Amino acid sequence: MAESPTILVIGPRWVGDMVMAQCLFSALKELHPNAAIDVLAPAWAAPLVKRMPEIRQQIDFPLTPGALEFTHRRRFGRLLRGRYDMAYVLPGSWKSALIPFFARIPRRFGHLREMRYGLLTDIVPLPDAVKRRTAQAYFSLAKGGSFRAPHLTVDASNQAALLDRFGLAPQKFAALMPGAEFGPAKRWPSESYAGLAREFMGKGLKVALFGSKNDREVTAEIAALAPGTVDLAGQTRLEDAIDLIAAARLAVSNDSGLMHVAAGVGTPVVAVYGSTSPENTPPLAERRELVWLHLSCSPCHQKVCPLGHLNCLKTLQVGQVAAAADRLLEMPAAT
Repeated sequence: MAESPTILVIGPRWVGDMVMAQCLFSALKELHPNAAIDVLAPAWAAPLVKRMPEIRQQIDFPLTPGALEFTHRRRFGRLLRGRYDMAYVLPGSWKSALIPFFARIPRRFGHLREMRYGLLTDIVPLPDAVKRRTAQAYFSLAKGGSFRAPHLTVDASNQAALLDRFGLAPQKFAALMPGAEFGPAKRWPSESYAGLAREFMGKGLKVALFGSKNDREVTAEIAALAPGTVDLAGQTRLEDAIDLIAAARLAVSNDSGLMHVAAGVGTPVVAVYGSTSPENTPPLAERRELVWLHLSCSPCHQKVCPLGHLNCLKTLQVGQVAAAADRLLEMPAAT
């Protein structure tokens, strides 16, 4: 193995998974300090990957979600021939291993998943206990090194400009992330978030709502029910959200990508779980509170409640989440 190997990582397609992938990146850098690590990922990931010092560059590879696009992958893989010594395939699909195979990368690491014999040269065992624990599963591909929680860098100048633009002060506001791209079975109801927002504002904290343009309907509902909140959904780039959330006193989030971003920048997090489990994908933060009702039907890991009642989230009271937030607020603010 070269002293300075070039490594290609086939990255995940979700924000939270990309944040958790840094557990692998840091382990690879520990094992190969002089390695050049590139990540093949959709264009949206570029600003996130730039906040990970382990990564040299993000390589954009546009694909239609769910599509095989065999010819496209083969052509792209051939363009990468001779560039890399090692590849790590994070997604579990058969098609995700095609590009490193066509690139003829000598060593190709991944979990077996969809019977990827031949496509991978190094199949890493994945114990049942780790299958849904995304960060640990990614880390296991390194086959060594230390497990470290994600740590995203913050652009102080961009942060200051954004705080001024939106009328926010460092450590004087709560960041609420009420969306979840996965589906409604991960979303605590809008009226509950609004009740929590009113609680925070009653204690002198401003409240900022974060999300993508797809979350605007949800954040608009919350803003209407809790006048005075600052609705930023769809108004910030991913890198802006990173910098603003880093300035928050605390964050409250569903199990979502922005929850992992908040943990990655060191902001205390209250994580609300419904159809998923905090045992599998918790925010990897030192200061966190995990709120989950432990119902017999949860976790179901479904996008939509299969029983039609969504009790795992609808019966979760504002007071329970507010109490978890209070425990974090009692901790000294970061300096």
